[in-house]
Order: sequence, then structure tokens, then C-alpha cells
Amino acid sequence: MHTQLSAAYLLPPPRRRGGLVLYVDFDGVVQPESVYFYPRLGPVLVNAPGHELFEHVWLLEQELAPYPDVQIVLSTSWVRRYHGSIARVSRRLTPSLQERVIGATFHSRMDEREFAAAPRGVQIWADVVRRKPLDWLALDDDGAQWPAWCRDKLVQTDEILGISAPEVLEELRTKLTAMVHR
Repeated sequence: MHTQLSAAYLLPPPRRRGGLVLYVDFDGVVQPESVYFYPRLGPVLVNAPGHELFEHVWLLEQELAPYPDVQIVLSTSWVRRYHGSIARVSRRLTPSLQERVIGATFHSRMDEREFAAAPRGVQIWADVVRRKPLDWLALDDDGAQWPAWCRDKLVQTDEILGISAPEVLEELRTKLTAMVHR
């Protein structure tokens, strides 16, 4: 391990370990990043005319279709927003993507403030340490402060176009193919 991780990140151990894992953020990946949560309305997309919530889930489903062994771990703040409920957050995905979801980087038994204070790359790396996948990739629009030793595992998306940006889609395809054929 390249860094010392607090006990708040390492427990509890995930139920499912190993395998090929794709860490998926929502905002800036399957929809523009400008989503705000309002108490009575729930999530609302703002300042993104012509776009809608979860507009690219079909594209993610299409890109993963040739790789049935790739599982999804949610690395989105939506899991914290919904108090660790992976089932509730996953409902917005297509049925075939829902079947792939095996967990999240955040667990309700973790210290939420400490977890939220860490950069996304550190949150994901802590899950990699716990989950021990055979190989993994991360889809995220936030590339800030990613640990240098795993930056090559990040497919950094466009904060508005998400995975639909042509260069992002090409990088995702290339890295998925390489991961599966290793």
C-alpha cells in the first residue's frame, strides 16, 4: 500500500471482493456535474440547458455490454446523500447496470465527515485496498489530488458531456478492453 489509510476508510470490509471493477461517479459522468439536491424536490440539474439527469446511463450500459464480468462500485456522493442506500441510488440506473452494482466506496458505518473530506481518488483507492479487485478503472470528472500511483486508472470525464465526450468515450473503450484482456 502506498499510503497510510485511516481506520474510517478500511472498515467494514466489503461483502464482494476481487473481480473487475468500474468505479462510477454520477455527476459529470452520466449527467452534467451541476446537480443540486433540494429537500422537497430531490436532485435537480441546473445551468445545463438541453441536458437531463442520467442522460448517459444508456451509453454506459452499451459500453459495458461486451464485458459481462465488469462490476460497478458507486463512487458518487449520492450514496452519502441517501444515507448509504446503494439500492435507492442504483434505481436511477438501467436494470442491467443495477445488476452490476456490488457496492459503494462509502458505507453508512464510516465516518462521513472524514470520508467527505478526502479527495475522490483517495476514497476510491481506499476501496481498492479493501475490495482487492483483480483490476479496476474509475469514471470521474474530478481528477484533483488523485494519488500518482493510480492516476492511470482514472478516465477523467467532461463535467458537462460526461462519458459522451468523444475523447472520453475512446479512452474508456481502450482502458476497458485492456483491463478485460490482461
